[in-house]
Amino acid sequence: MKVLVLGPGGREHAIIRALLKDPQVSEVHAAPGNAGIADLVPTHQINANDPAEVLALATKLTPDLVIIGPEAPLAAGVSDILRDAGFNVFGPSQEAAQLEASKAFAKQIMAAANVPTAMAKVANNRDEAEEALDTFGAPYVVKDDGLAAGKGVVVTEDRDVALAHAEECFAAGGTVVIEEYLDGPEVSLFVISDGRTALPLQPAQDFKRIFNNDEGPNTGGMGAYTPLDWAPAGLVDEVMNRIALPTIEEMARRGTPFVGVLYVGLALTSRGTRVVEFNARFGDPETQAVLARLKTPLGQLLLAAATGQLDEDEQLNWDPRPAVAVVLASANYPDTPRTGDRIRGVKKANRLPDVHVLHAGTKRDDGDKLLSAGGRVLAVVALGEDLVQAREEAYAGMDLIELEGGQFRTDIAAKAAAGKIQVPGASDSASTGGVR
Repeated sequence: MKVLVLGPGGREHAIIRALLKDPQVSEVHAAPGNAGIADLVPTHQINANDPAEVLALATKLTPDLVIIGPEAPLAAGVSDILRDAGFNVFGPSQEAAQLEASKAFAKQIMAAANVPTAMAKVANNRDEAEEALDTFGAPYVVKDDGLAAGKGVVVTEDRDVALAHAEECFAAGGTVVIEEYLDGPEVSLFVISDGRTALPLQPAQDFKRIFNNDEGPNTGGMGAYTPLDWAPAGLVDEVMNRIALPTIEEMARRGTPFVGVLYVGLALTSRGTRVVEFNARFGDPETQAVLARLKTPLGQLLLAAATGQLDEDEQLNWDPRPAVAVVLASANYPDTPRTGDRIRGVKKANRLPDVHVLHAGTKRDDGDKLLSAGGRVLAVVALGEDLVQAREEAYAGMDLIELEGGQFRTDIAAKAAAGKIQVPGASDSASTGGVR
């Protein structure tokens, strides 16, 4: 099987690393890739958001499967032009990808499918925003309705800050979705769908804020871990039956079947499980941790989804050890990241047992030196016999890497490892972090 993976980041590096372990995958190409991906497979420097460029490359390479990593190519209709040309594509159509591209559309689908989520109002101007903010009260949750690379959400106790974010979105020609605040820990669940059948991967938790203790502005994600031993028993079944399958069925009923990954972002609140957001692709950085544990051949799984042959009874095979991913970001991220800084120590980190480094924003100069090329630069991923050990190994790897001005959180998975995550309304045995 020949596979083409579209995207430049850590998620795509994780996908390619998993594909190369699949005995049925004989050849992998990436476009555009990054420095780490280029060490593994051929890369092609095209604009992956341009349907015509992607079609030209696919026509040249004739892959058996195209995997679309990021959200932007999906929103641009890349999957549609490839499917129309006869290629097997893992990634939803432009219309189905509105589940991520438009938060207002996602709310409509959830309402039609009776999916539990936060109460919300769409605001098109300042007056509507003020009314919505006052309806829900603090903490205020304001979301840019369009794609914002994980950084279009403001959660604040300050009404002026919330209103200012809304006005920034209006000034850019957009709208906002203002929601009630959802308490409780957040969970990410990836659901593989062929448009009618679905299979869940294992839940993960990511960390959106730039600084420790969930302080500072939102980023695309500063780390993740899996599994979640503190999550209530039966959570995955609940999410599949109440959220994922009804959503997939509603999309099919509308004539826009969802083929790809439905990323279900959840809050485990005092009023029950609620959807925070849908994404239309693998989440980043959760993918880096989740795929580190997946033993089921990834290429065969995604090809089955792309061709409508997913087996809903398939039992996925997992490494029982926890995985932790810690992201190294560049100076000034998430505002205006500084790029072009030298990165050292990646080879040393990769030599540690059960540790691997996944590149995101990296490139090589003419002298083959590794440089930063984006906001999130790389992730150190580690497996451990328990979450404490996985954290230790991940941070041991991070300590070997040098990047001037680089920043990373030191508390990824710390509360879970210490058994300090509480699920509102859950029994003590389901919220203390112990393995049940």
